Amino acid sequence: MKKALAAAALLTFGVAAHAQSSVTLYGRLDAGLEYMTGVPTSATGSGTATGSTHRFRAESGDWGTSLWGLKGAEDLGGGYKAVFQLEGSFNTMTGAGPGGGGLFNRWATVGFASDQYGTFTMGRMLFISNGVWDFDPFGQSNWSSASLVRGRNWPQSSNNVAYQSPKIAGFDFYGQYALSNTTNWNGNNPLDANGNPTGQGREAGAQVTYTSSLFQVRGIYDEIRNPSTGQLTNSYNYSREYSALVNVFLGQFKIQGAYQAVRTSGITAAAVGTPTTLDHEWGGVTWQATPAAALIAAVYHVNGNNGAGNATIYTVGGSYNLSKRTLLDLQVATVQNSKTANYGLNANAAGTTVGTDNPLPGHSQTGVYAGIQHSF
Repeated sequence: MKKALAAAALLTFGVAAHAQSSVTLYGRLDAGLEYMTGVPTSATGSGTATGSTHRFRAESGDWGTSLWGLKGAEDLGGGYKAVFQLEGSFNTMTGAGPGGGGLFNRWATVGFASDQYGTFTMGRMLFISNGVWDFDPFGQSNWSSASLVRGRNWPQSSNNVAYQSPKIAGFDFYGQYALSNTTNWNGNNPLDANGNPTGQGREAGAQVTYTSSLFQVRGIYDEIRNPSTGQLTNSYNYSREYSALVNVFLGQFKIQGAYQAVRTSGITAAAVGTPTTLDHEWGGVTWQATPAAALIAAVYHVNGNNGAGNATIYTVGGSYNLSKRTLLDLQVATVQNSKTANYGLNANAAGTTVGTDNPLPGHSQTGVYAGIQHSF
């Protein structure tokens, strides 16, 4: 009898201990078909774009990055938990992983969490500039708030420490600080045999958000420094970014708007056409027509100094939920460039070579994308 009671007690303890810890496997698969005009071509073989064409191709991640991950928590008692998250991206169409970014190129963090004091984590994570996601009508789809700043809004960050506060009277704070891991605080890393920096420049940022039932506002400051010099020398890669963002909730409608000022320093003589400042803004509306169907319209605009020109993306689209986990999506977009600008719908690197996939300067680019997305 005593042995039976002891066994029952051990079993109960084991179930309780198991209940205090959790590990969740999650993910998302996104795939579709895309048609695009204004795709650059080269007749000379030099790589410099001299003409344009159109293409039709299968794509992964146009509506949202395909990813998988693990996250978990262990109850430490006293209201504290140990937490971790591992997350990596992949290409649904080919099965290829993130390559040089590592298996868990998006998140690889461990830390502590408390309902009273907030959450502290360390490791690799999405950089704080990704905080515009909640205020982007298309949720940082491939053709949205990252396109006209050439990916400046969605990088990842290594060597990072982060803190997320609890919500107090509608306000919450989030901050990140990513060390360069070199003897120079801001970066200025030694070069490898190929002349590339061996580490990253210092990266940091902070955001404050206020949320109510009627609206939400967020302010973000962030900076990414050049790993070679420790300076802020490129608007699209190494710069300061100031963001002011707003959501307004009106029944079935959500209205969203944002303004971003991207600024550099330490540039001695920028070539004509290379911006040292960018002013980026967007606005849009989402109509949740039914619990399953949403229609979206948005406009994104950027203006660069030093002869870089300006560009505007006009886009409409929507999604239809077949279930809680599976949706169909559609987006139609066009980017209109001024005479000296050559921004594409995708968040392409700057340049006029075919490899950048940018349209010819002053030319437009139009695309249609239709796909399916499943989350688990």
